[in-house]
Formats: sequence, C-alpha cells, structure tokens
Amino acid sequence: MVNDKDFGKRIQEIMDYYAVSASSFADYMGVGRSSISHILSGRNKPSLDFVMKITEAYPEVGLQWLLYGKGTFPKSDPPTIKKPTNIPEPPPVYNVKHSSALTSDPDLFSQSDPQKENLEELISAKEKDFTNIPLDSKIDRIVIFYADGTFSSYQMKKT
Repeated sequence: MVNDKDFGKRIQEIMDYYAVSASSFADYMGVGRSSISHILSGRNKPSLDFVMKITEAYPEVGLQWLLYGKGTFPKSDPPTIKKPTNIPEPPPVYNVKHSSALTSDPDLFSQSDPQKENLEELISAKEKDFTNIPLDSKIDRIVIFYADGTFSSYQMKKT
C-alpha cells in the first residue's frame, strides 16, 4: 500500500532534484496544480494516471521507488541482466566423414540401390583411397556436404 505522506515526500524530492516549483512540475506533466498541492499535503491519494505521468515525464524516477521507496532516485545504471548459470552446453558438432554418410541407415523415403551399395562398399574398404577405383567406373551421383550440416546431391544424367 502506498503511504500518502511518504509519497508526497518523494514528489518533493523529485521537485528539489530538478529545481522546479510545484506549479512547474504540474504544468510539465500536464496535471492540475491543485492535484500536486493535495498530494503533497497528503489530502489526496495519487491516481495510477498521475503516477504514470510522473514516470513518463521524468525517466530517472523508478516506479518502485516512487510508490514504495524501494530502490534509489535517480535511477542508477540500468539493471544488469543476470545470465542463468545452469544453461546446458549445446551438443558438440562433429564433421561427417564421407564414408559414414554413405553407410548410414537409410531414411524412410530411401530405396535400396544396388549400385549405391557397391559404391558404399568400395568407399568403406578403401577409406577414401580413390586410386583403386576402376577406370571404367562411371559417376552416378556427386554429394557435397557443407559445414552447416546441409548437403547438395547431383544426379548424373543417364545416357
């Protein structure tokens, strides 16, 4: 609950800080001069509209300080955002080897391709040693793997 007398003291502190009179304070916020007088004397309670006009007109005035006297006036540096300390680390990203990509389990949309299976066996056995690929072998597909985990696949036209 807002204490009317303490609230009036905080209003007076704002006016002293900015070196303005009650009438200048009221005019600057666009409220009646009598409303400032009544709040300063404790006769009237401030309305929400009145409180919001103060915080809008004087950004250095914190809402918690104005209403409850908590915090400081004028506002100090903006509050720092604390980073949570229990954020799990993202899983490591591993580069996919060419041979393991070809020998991985097929997805639901893949169909068995005997030529692909032969190529997989050839690559697995040779561990990327392409010097032993027969010269009469024709390229069926080229797959390029990118560092971001995506890939492009180019199918050779059948002639």
